[in-house]
Amino acid sequence: MDQIKVGQFITRKRKEKNLTQEQLAERLNVSNKTISKWECGKCLPDYSIMEALCKELEVSIAQLLDGNEQEENPNYTQNEQVLKLIKDMEQLKKEKAIPKIYLSAIICAILGIALCLISTIFSGGKFEDFISGYFLGISIALILLSVFLIAYATVSAIKKNKRS
Repeated sequence: MDQIKVGQFITRKRKEKNLTQEQLAERLNVSNKTISKWECGKCLPDYSIMEALCKELEVSIAQLLDGNEQEENPNYTQNEQVLKLIKDMEQLKKEKAIPKIYLSAIICAILGIALCLISTIFSGGKFEDFISGYFLGISIALILLSVFLIAYATVSAIKKNKRS
């Protein structure tokens, strides 16, 4: 699927319907900037709006994704199945975000430990003790945040596995 080709196809069909970007955006309840991004090939329409877009442009989802009006490819099936496939692909992208939570937790833990070690360097006067306490407080907060992030990611993963 070529985003630029799809964008050019959306532009051509919109102009054939004598619609401006603003008019199409209004009909789809999106911004004209969103239409512009589609037409420039910066992104593709979200699956949730694709069916309405195809209805406005009077094309099938398969034609939209191919970026042409030729005979529909026999490999494509009903619009609902294509939409389900796109939705499933977007869900898989979202599921890949969970490891980012673990990465964030690890970074927080490392920073927390580092600040804890730095806090031991400062000692002596009132100001040094204040800085030491400040760093120690931040380090404890970061370590607690990392524990929370790991727990949240683990619970989320368990819930998703139960649904599957």
